[in-house]
Amino acid sequence: MAKVAIIGAGVGGLASAIRFANAGHQVSIFEANSHPGGKINNLSLGEFRWDMGPSVFTAPKYIEDLYKLCGKDFSEFKYKRLENTFNYFFNDGTRFSLPAEPNAMLDVFENELGEDRSVVKEYLIKAGKNYNSIAPLFIEKSLHRFRHLFTGDLFKALARLPKYKLNSTMNEENASMFKNEKTIQLFNRYATYNGSSPFKSPAMLNMIQHLELNEGVFLPENGMVQIAKSLYKLALDQGAKFYFNEKVTSIDTKNNKVTGITTDQRSEDFDVVISNMDVAFTYEKLLSESIEKPKKTLNQERSSSAIVFYWGINGSFPELDVHNMFFSSDYKDEFKQIFESKTLTNDPSIYVHITSKEKKEDAPNGKENWFVMINAPINEGQDWEALVQQTKTNMLKKLGKHLNTSLAPLIEEEFVMDPIFIEKTYSGAKGSIYGNASNNKYAAFYRHPNFSKTLSGLYFTGVTVHPGGGIPLAINSAKIAFECYEEDIKKGKL
Repeated sequence: MAKVAIIGAGVGGLASAIRFANAGHQVSIFEANSHPGGKINNLSLGEFRWDMGPSVFTAPKYIEDLYKLCGKDFSEFKYKRLENTFNYFFNDGTRFSLPAEPNAMLDVFENELGEDRSVVKEYLIKAGKNYNSIAPLFIEKSLHRFRHLFTGDLFKALARLPKYKLNSTMNEENASMFKNEKTIQLFNRYATYNGSSPFKSPAMLNMIQHLELNEGVFLPENGMVQIAKSLYKLALDQGAKFYFNEKVTSIDTKNNKVTGITTDQRSEDFDVVISNMDVAFTYEKLLSESIEKPKKTLNQERSSSAIVFYWGINGSFPELDVHNMFFSSDYKDEFKQIFESKTLTNDPSIYVHITSKEKKEDAPNGKENWFVMINAPINEGQDWEALVQQTKTNMLKKLGKHLNTSLAPLIEEEFVMDPIFIEKTYSGAKGSIYGNASNNKYAAFYRHPNFSKTLSGLYFTGVTVHPGGGIPLAINSAKIAFECYEEDIKKGKL
């Protein structure tokens, strides 16, 4: 039995705690904040409640796997499949809901956007096949250990190599498939699910939308924070111990092996350390300067950040649903501003998430809880106070025009999250949400592995390491790290 320290109680850390504790190890999780879940957090102001972080729930099967591992009944985790995936709004006045039911969805692409439904259907089928071929290899296994790669899954993935369009970008493939710019923009937006640009990300990432459009969008009965609370309970049930409001200040090492951690309250010896902290900050803040750093990986372009306004709205808008997207007229310029100019366009794409559409207790009767977000550049010392004020002005103008309402007088409560807040509260380097961006075709291979190549006993989980951003991938990162640990034990490396 090993003594295991986990740094950070985000989804990757929680899933790691479950797996290691279930295997009989002595697990301690150290979290600088007062709550489990990392970015999956609650905010309450007055009579309103918001989920602060991730808002789109897909692939519940990965949470179900953890329940099964622990011998628990997954039916305890209450959630529902939403009838509509998103409501879409364009600046020329075009608006529509995109249903989850496949034929109704194809009707929208055909009738609202003028697309050939057979082309859209084939595109979605291909996305599903690509995902199902790639997932067992690139998402559920390590890319950094040859024995993980050389399996039957490798040959299945290689057989579909021409389908991945490795030399095209997401936008290039979408533009070649569809005739309506709005359709192209709709499918391009999935690059933002890992903080990247569709004009630079490889076309293979068009498979991202498979989980949402083929498998469905879900909402936990008690909001997204239910995910964090459920995983936290599973970890406790397996015997893991949590230490909140305790910040880890260093990972202690000797002779190329981890020996323990030091926090702002203690030093303690451990056999294994798992960092769920941003991998860049792990090297920068927790490891000695004498430790060799993977410079090529850490110097990759960072993913985007975000500005989010949490508004308690005194009003109800039937044209809005749980998930709503108001698109920019110039998507390419929007990403150019974010990744090249490191600033914001005056016409940003705006995402509005309203859980009170389904979870009525999140807002008083006749009112709504709006989570209003735009993609933003990482923190490079910009005047964020000015950018946030500019963003609010532009948001109110754009949303007010679409909804034919003056919104400012309706805001009863407000809280703002910007890249500085993300960096400070969630230890995201420069406010980056997902670590490295996927803005080149080799990006997947540049993500940091789930283990250290130089320090025995050190492993990594979370959205900043392999396999990448989002709740499903963070959960998988824990599975991969655990498997790497077990391999190391068998080989006598620990």
